[in-house]
Amino acid sequence: MSAPIAHGGAIAAAVARFGGTPDAWLDLSTGINPCPPDLPHIPAEAWHRLPDKSLVQAACEAAGTFYGSGSLAPLAVPGTQAAIQLLPRLVGPGKRAAVVWPTYGEYERSLAAAGLPVDRLDRPEDVDPQRHGLLVVVNPNNPDGRRHKASLLEDVASQLRASDGLLVVDEAFADAESGAGLVPLAARHDNLIVFRSFGKFFGMAGVRLGFVFTRAERAATMSDWLGPWSVSGPALAVAAELLRADTRALRAVISERHAGLRRVLETASLQIVGGTNLFALVRHDNARGLYEHLCRHHILTRPFDYEATWLRFGLTPNETSDARLATALAAFGKS
Repeated sequence: MSAPIAHGGAIAAAVARFGGTPDAWLDLSTGINPCPPDLPHIPAEAWHRLPDKSLVQAACEAAGTFYGSGSLAPLAVPGTQAAIQLLPRLVGPGKRAAVVWPTYGEYERSLAAAGLPVDRLDRPEDVDPQRHGLLVVVNPNNPDGRRHKASLLEDVASQLRASDGLLVVDEAFADAESGAGLVPLAARHDNLIVFRSFGKFFGMAGVRLGFVFTRAERAATMSDWLGPWSVSGPALAVAAELLRADTRALRAVISERHAGLRRVLETASLQIVGGTNLFALVRHDNARGLYEHLCRHHILTRPFDYEATWLRFGLTPNETSDARLATALAAFGKS
């Protein structure tokens, strides 16, 4: 097994090294909305009973409407990370896997850990349908925010289908973007699998909930692999309520926080080289030094071991945090 991948949100490790208390840190290391909506009422039975079919169905119906899947019912999973662990089982014998790189590292790690050869591709269209049984594309991409047109991905899905290959499109960061993504097309391509993450847009990553959109037979197989009651009752209850709610105010807050972050970074003359509405990627010749400088101010960002000049900034929760970040950035190199 390869070494664990470093992810954002590692406040405990940052506190152990740089001091302070967790609640005093400004965590900008993730791509999670820092301004979640109010937690809806969770019925007592969601805590006291195993989640029955009606609760699962309510959440999945709300997700289908929210993401625009039409008649294709999604599979609820305990976070899309759980679905990633199942992907190696879907690759045909003798086939390789491919990942459009750089991207979320758990895809490559999970596939390789299962003994699959994994190729890193620069573009989705570089896939070889004869060699690759599965291609992963994160769209918009994490961490650079690259976006691929739906028409291109449909063409790639069609190419892979000819040799029984699968296309996995992770749209974890698409909720805060304009456009519906590929979910409405999942019913049209029986070799397409689309992941959606509940926690990033709604700012509730702790509920561990995601949805998989793919043909019914494959979804049923993946459900069997996960086993019964894989998603908690409270998570399903929260999703059923929030996915039906009006999200215009939530989108406006994310847009305002995104604009605030960009203003701070641009004022500090940092080079923004990518991102989504939920994070910005910066290139800096001394990104590691900037990362540690911010840590000494108890501000956590996300460095990358495979690209030493990159630093990712998540959204700040308010203007006070904007000012705190701006002050810390202005002090870089002056001490």
